[in-house]
Amino acid sequence: MTEEKIAHIEKKINSWQTIEALPPLTEVEILRLLDDIETTTFSRQSISILYSMLAFYRLKRDFNDDQITATLLSKANNYDETPAALVEILNLKSFFHFYSRLEQVALEQWSFRETDFDSAKMKKAKELLEVVDDLLHDQIKNVTMEEHKLLTIYNDIIQELKDLKETLENVIDLLKNRRSGVPVQVANDHIKRLEKLRNNFYAQFPNVFQTSSYDNPLEKLDHMVGLKDVKKYIHEYYHYLKYQKERKELGFQMVDEPSLHMIITGNPGTGKTTIARLLAEIYYELGLLETNEVVEVNRSHLVGSYVGQSEENTMNFVKQSLGGILFIDEAYSLKREGQGGNDYGQAVIDTLVSSMTSKEFANRFAVILAGYPEEMRQFLWSNPGLRSRIPEQNQIILPNFQMEELLTIAEDTALSNDYFFTSEAINKFRSSIEKAKVDESFGNARTVRDLVLKAIFKKGASRPPSVDENWIEHMRIDSEDLDIMDDSSSDGQPMQQLENLIGLSNIKQEVRKLSSFVRVQQQRKKQGFPPVPVQLHAVFSGNPGTGKTTVAKIYSQILKECGLLKRGHFILASRSDLVAGYVGQTAIKTKQKVREALGGVLFIDEAYSLFRGEKDFGKEAIDTLVDEMTKHNENLVVILAGYKNEMEQFISSNPGLQSRFKKYFEFDDYNHEELIRITSHHVQNYQYKMTEQAEVFLKEKFTQTKIEGNARFVVNLIDEAIQFQALRMVEAESHSTEDYQALMKEDFEHAWKVIRGKHN
Repeated sequence: MTEEKIAHIEKKINSWQTIEALPPLTEVEILRLLDDIETTTFSRQSISILYSMLAFYRLKRDFNDDQITATLLSKANNYDETPAALVEILNLKSFFHFYSRLEQVALEQWSFRETDFDSAKMKKAKELLEVVDDLLHDQIKNVTMEEHKLLTIYNDIIQELKDLKETLENVIDLLKNRRSGVPVQVANDHIKRLEKLRNNFYAQFPNVFQTSSYDNPLEKLDHMVGLKDVKKYIHEYYHYLKYQKERKELGFQMVDEPSLHMIITGNPGTGKTTIARLLAEIYYELGLLETNEVVEVNRSHLVGSYVGQSEENTMNFVKQSLGGILFIDEAYSLKREGQGGNDYGQAVIDTLVSSMTSKEFANRFAVILAGYPEEMRQFLWSNPGLRSRIPEQNQIILPNFQMEELLTIAEDTALSNDYFFTSEAINKFRSSIEKAKVDESFGNARTVRDLVLKAIFKKGASRPPSVDENWIEHMRIDSEDLDIMDDSSSDGQPMQQLENLIGLSNIKQEVRKLSSFVRVQQQRKKQGFPPVPVQLHAVFSGNPGTGKTTVAKIYSQILKECGLLKRGHFILASRSDLVAGYVGQTAIKTKQKVREALGGVLFIDEAYSLFRGEKDFGKEAIDTLVDEMTKHNENLVVILAGYKNEMEQFISSNPGLQSRFKKYFEFDDYNHEELIRITSHHVQNYQYKMTEQAEVFLKEKFTQTKIEGNARFVVNLIDEAIQFQALRMVEAESHSTEDYQALMKEDFEHAWKVIRGKHN
């Protein structure tokens, strides 16, 4: 950190002179500065104020947080005991501790009744006297505030407690001596004055320290991260409802009362349930509903398994929701396409619409339907009766959170659990979020919270802290703690795996070239240069057994390593995985397979089989695939594989495919030397050894014969040879350890006849 930057930060730190205002630095900024305090040259006063600021935030979050706050205030005091803010916090903490004790007493329960028997009065007087003695014993010492309202009211409370003590002692003495005129009313007057002083005492605490439980729903909404347009709309909606309520109180009437029913759409984790609960508070605050209760249900609560049960379930929940809100999550699932009369979800919808308009239940409860945007749009259009009950202006669309908003949510989640990210860690956490944002199932705030909790778990599970570590060690999440969040495993470096493959020299060269191009483009992008578009979709053409699938798997890992794929997983598909037997289902199957492959590679083997004519359902699969490739351009790589001639004809038959597949990899057949090397490699993997005669036999055969199946033929040949070797071993009377490993010429001769017979 430069001297100029340190001076700028110190100026901000020392500008904080009173706890009546929020500190000029956030809690995370303070934690990061204190984490690096040994590498900076802040003055002792500045460090003291930093610790005071952190104590301020912790007290603001929880005034009963004595242990950590005491540690922070002690450190602040050790560096410099004079900063005004530190003095104020120390005093405030003492005052609030006393207030908490006073609140726990529950003074309103201690009032005496004139009709009580003397024994009851005596018991209550003794118990209350003990409580008062404890409070007087906990008096605050060394208060340095002068002429402050808190101190004034505190002194009044102490005096009132002393007066109450004297009165109670008098009550106890008179009751012991069975005398009349016991001053219980005087004691009650003291208690009432103490209640009033206690409330006034709390009211004098700085506003930022007073509990947020009294925030109105609009303030709660404003404190949420993001949702700028939604906040604007709900503010307008609130004022509209309030305006209509005031008009009604003045005697004006509307034939069309404002509807309270609402539709909230958004992807997972965008806050649908939270917004529904805030709307319940708004309706209740304005007197439009009798309660702010929200009854949350989904399809499983409402839809029955026999005729009449769905109507009964729905009515039960409607009655349970009277006075409040019935919130139906994933409402679109009530009506499932293609179910016809076998699905009872339509009965729920009909019963719900009837309840919303009936004389008995109309305007007595509000319905909020929630779900994913596209699914809800289709659901509402297929249910005009339901759609007409909810005006267009009562439809809220919650957007996905932007990256900076997600990072804010991550830091808030960490702080609420007493952790913080270092600067390096939060930058690294950004890539964890990017990897999670692979498809529409991304859970926004929900996923981010899960990722933070995963990081916390990994930190605690892998590096349990020592009890003698510095307090901040228990809070820090650094970049090393995020290194272990990636659970994916790989057998070595993907480029090395490719180099270890036998043959394929032209393929290796092409992949090396593409990998180098991708890496250079990534570096150019970081340096601000315009990147050249990367064409990652590819056509792998070649005969069976030439390594297309194996190379595709390695290719996916290389692209992940380069940072171009978020997951780098490999999905194998064929015609049967994409094409259905009737109209409309092929597109659904294809989209499902694409969604499964998002963030990785979709490998379609024998891709040319997708097209068997204009009337074939495979054409629908191709069209859908082209559309999905456009939609998920940077989040999906498709590899089409098959015989060379068939693939050329297939690609040329569709302009959409031609424009998207510009990278071609041609897999040549293996020559006889490569086939021998492949054979040796597989034999050694099983810990067998070929005899010299067996190897000579195979060389002759591979040289003289055109092998169909390439490496696949070799693997099958070895499997058969091993089985013939086993048969030979069982028939032999005796054998050594070497015999168990030896694959002889005769084993391969028998195997060759079997395998060649299958191929001919």
